Amino acid sequence: MSGIFSKIIAGEIPCYKVHEDENCFAFLDINPNAVGHTLCVTKKEVDKIFDLSEEDYSQLMQFSRKVALAMGKAIPCKRVGMSVIGLEVPHVHVHLIPLQAMEDATFQKKVSLSPEEFQATAAKIQACL
Repeated sequence: MSGIFSKIIAGEIPCYKVHEDENCFAFLDINPNAVGHTLCVTKKEVDKIFDLSEEDYSQLMQFSRKVALAMGKAIPCKRVGMSVIGLEVPHVHVHLIPLQAMEDATFQKKVSLSPEEFQATAAKIQACL
């Protein structure tokens, strides 16, 4: 049975896609800590990050770095933070979060965006890739 991220990758569930390559997929978090909060996921449905092969792990980190560098150019922030928690969805994913303060990385403060704001944010990041 496919999980939610596999369904997003397959186009069965809509998302605000930021970037994609043959192994990984990036899309905006729909319950973001900050404008631009992006999830980078492996296309292979693996539950835990350290269960990835070394090659898949390296590909995810390289992909996440590429997206993070684009985010840093597209979204005004002090830095782009990265978090891997993995409890909420059983599919490897990296959170990339534009940070102004430490509280932006706590997952307790959320921002609301309209569909148009999500689309504009995804387009800004895509333009910097």
